[in-house]
Amino acid sequence: MKKLFPTPLLSFFLLTLWVLLFNSVSPGVVILGALFSWFIPFLFRDAWPNFAKVKRPDLAIVYFFILLNDIVVANFKVAGMILGKPRSIKPALFVFPLDMKEELPVTLLASTITLTPGTVSCEITRGRKGILIHAFSEESPEEVIKTIRNRYERRLKEIFQC
Repeated sequence: MKKLFPTPLLSFFLLTLWVLLFNSVSPGVVILGALFSWFIPFLFRDAWPNFAKVKRPDLAIVYFFILLNDIVVANFKVAGMILGKPRSIKPALFVFPLDMKEELPVTLLASTITLTPGTVSCEITRGRKGILIHAFSEESPEEVIKTIRNRYERRLKEIFQC
């Protein structure tokens, strides 16, 4: 079944997008869309990367809510730093050393860092050995690294079991 439909969710998404673009559910539109939504993933199945699989979806849901909370809290912290005492802000550029090497968890970590106000991931180093981060905080780079490692990287390692 996997050889015939290599990515069923992608096929479903493509079909839905096709129908929405045509703004019609006529049989011709749906049949042609179904053919394209099957053929495109089937044609490119060998080029599709093998991403790490989510082993613990329950922890992924918890991670989502932790991230959502951290985004809200960080917004208030950054606003307070800017409005309160801007001289205490210590912008820093440093490398966060990674314990993970898989592409998807590293990308999710870099995205998490960027989504949280006050930090931006600038680059993933060669060989996925680290992430170059610009932090806009009152903490030292070592404290930011410790927070990212304990709050996000550890959880991503548990979610993907890597």
